[in-house]
Amino acid sequence: MSVFSAPDFDAHEQVLFCTDAGAGLTAIIAIHNTRLGPAVGGTRMWPYETEAAALTDVLRLSRGMTYKSAMAGLPYGGGKIVVLGDSRTDKTPALFQALGRHIERLGGGFYTGEDVGTSPEDMDEIARETACVFGCATGGSGDPSPATAYGVYLGLKAAVERRLGRRDLEGLRVAIQGLGHVGFNLGKRLAADGAVLVGCDIDPAALARARDEFGLVAVDPADIFDQEVDVFAPCALGGAINDDTVNRLRATVVAGAANNQLAEARHGAALAARGILYAPDYVINAGGLINITFEKPAYDRDVAFAAIETLYDTTIEVFDYAERNGIPTHEAADRIAEARFRA
Repeated sequence: MSVFSAPDFDAHEQVLFCTDAGAGLTAIIAIHNTRLGPAVGGTRMWPYETEAAALTDVLRLSRGMTYKSAMAGLPYGGGKIVVLGDSRTDKTPALFQALGRHIERLGGGFYTGEDVGTSPEDMDEIARETACVFGCATGGSGDPSPATAYGVYLGLKAAVERRLGRRDLEGLRVAIQGLGHVGFNLGKRLAADGAVLVGCDIDPAALARARDEFGLVAVDPADIFDQEVDVFAPCALGGAINDDTVNRLRATVVAGAANNQLAEARHGAALAARGILYAPDYVINAGGLINITFEKPAYDRDVAFAAIETLYDTTIEVFDYAERNGIPTHEAADRIAEARFRA
């Protein structure tokens, strides 16, 4: 498995392969860029089919965190951790404590938090070995999903205003792909504003909860791209917009919480060519990241959520830049972010 010649290697500063046989830990830590400050990125636990797939994911996610931090105006760089394992069966306190020791060896150069497959309680175990952790259940801001969902909600509203010329969401048709913590919280906000929701998830219980709490209509995951909606909101794993799906979309706006929604950059251009407005993922899903930066010295949720509201204006800034320069929105966001962290 080559690192330096991997397709998603992007001049990463460090890529660390971490093991602790006694604790059952196999993980990769990727630090992409620290020009603006120490790297920050969540810990994802996933049963990757191959080690190469895990490497691809951590390289892409860590790069995205660099851009996310820069666009959010935060004094952090980008990093990520992936733990190879099934979060339903392989989690132990010892595993996360071992990971905490690996993070501590980085001497304050990397801070982590929860992500797919991990929880605030897992962050508590990491915190036993290092102070370089956010989002703990004890003494931290806890689950970042409501904050992430709030930012996506604001970015979605900005995109709807720009593409559809409307500020209200009454009757807006939205398809949500993935009803985990973030997708569910996004659905609650949209439903409260009168949006009409369809959605999918591989977990029947998540679908049932969304149906019961805010009236979402369930569809088969294979059919989510074909729905006659105004907005497609990818809130599952990355790569939702790809060669197989980009031409199936009936929506005129793509705005969701998933990281790396474009399988390749050219798919952003394909969306633009079809007249579909894409709200770049790392721009609008930065709410959770902004939230954790308000943990110290004492977390104030109201102050943190007020800061997240800046994501509406940031999204509009990206749309304006794209229009002025005649480029797709994903390229506009990249240019703005790169001007900040490469300065």
